[in-house]
Formats: sequence, structure tokens, C-alpha cells
Amino acid sequence: MRGLTDGRTPGETGRTTQAASTAVAVFVALGVSLSGCGTGGTGARDEGPAHADTVGGAASSSPAPAAKASPSKAPDRVDAWRLVKADPKVSPEVKRELKPCVADEYPVDVSYGKLTDGSADDVVVNVLTCGDAVGMGSYVYREEGGSYQNVFKAEEPPVYAEIDRGDLVVTKQVYDKGDPVSSPSGENVITYRWASGRFTEEYRTHNDYSNAAGNAPTPAPEPDS
Repeated sequence: MRGLTDGRTPGETGRTTQAASTAVAVFVALGVSLSGCGTGGTGARDEGPAHADTVGGAASSSPAPAAKASPSKAPDRVDAWRLVKADPKVSPEVKRELKPCVADEYPVDVSYGKLTDGSADDVVVNVLTCGDAVGMGSYVYREEGGSYQNVFKAEEPPVYAEIDRGDLVVTKQVYDKGDPVSSPSGENVITYRWASGRFTEEYRTHNDYSNAAGNAPTPAPEPDS
């Protein structure tokens, strides 16, 4: 028999086969274990156990979503020429000048901003002439109880009012005798501030214009030699 020609007894042959099978099983198990410890695996030695503080740190380091900026509220527009026409404080002379220049376009400049302590924007209206845009009157309207009230007026033409960093700045051009409308001799700039329910003058400056600038005669060209 084959077992007898090998010189081993049947018991020895069984033990040898069992030992070989055991060795193969150990080798396969070792191979599986090593594949789990490789750099591309997901075994414990690759990453290690997750800790609560690590997860929490990662979550806390994530930037919070940026808050959406709320759009700024646009001021309520007013029909300036109607406001001036209906204002009993506006002089009849200014109201006569307040007429359309082209079609239904009226010569008014309108500005919105904070001048008083009201909850709504104040309205500054400048009434101009159609021909040469001379300021006939400047007014400030403050919203009170759902309607606009006249809290300032200046009707000494030429005059123009503006909002400057929360202050009311009124410019009045000064003319000497013989000055054309397009060339005043100077200007007074007066700054007003709202206090105790009315505008009070803070300070004023006076500027004189030069009549020489821009009026120098043009030199005659030299004759060709």
C-alpha cells in the first residue's frame, strides 16, 4: 500500500496531514490580518478609535454660514412739487415759478436724509428757475403724524440747501451791482443743526470769487518769421 511504501504508518500520515492543514489555516489568517493593517485599510492601526473631543473639535472649526445682509430700506418718495404747492409757508412768488419746464417735469431738486430726530428721513426741496436754474427757495420737510411739515425755509434767491453729514448746509450766492446771474461775486455758506425742535445756525463762511480767473485775454499769435 502507498502508506506502507512511504515508510509511515497510517497514524503518522494522519498527524502529518492535520499539521499541514493547521499550518495553511494559520498562514491564511495571518494574511488577512496583515491586509487589514495596510496603509489603505480601515483597521484600528490605520486611523485609531474616534474620540468625542476630536469629533467635536472638527465640528467647531467649521465656519458658520454667513448671515444674509438685510437690504437697506429705501426712503419713501414724495411728490415734491405738490408738497411745495400745498405748503402755506411757501411764498406766492416761489409758487409762481414752480411750473413745468418740459412736459410734466418740474424744476425741483429733492434730497432725503437724517436731519431731525424723526423716525423717517427728512426731505430737502430746492425750487429752481427753468431757464438758468437759479435757486428760488429751499425747504426742509419733517414727517410728523403721517404727513410732512415745513420746519425750515430760505427764500432769498439765489439759494440752495444740501445735507452734509447730518447737518443742513445752505449756500446763498452774493451779487454786487452789475454782476450777471451767471457770475456772482461770492457766496455765504451757512451750516444749521437740529436742536430743541428747530434748526439753529452753527457757523457760516463767506467766499469771494475771483473775477480775473478765466477772463485773461488770449495772447495774439506771433507772426511767422
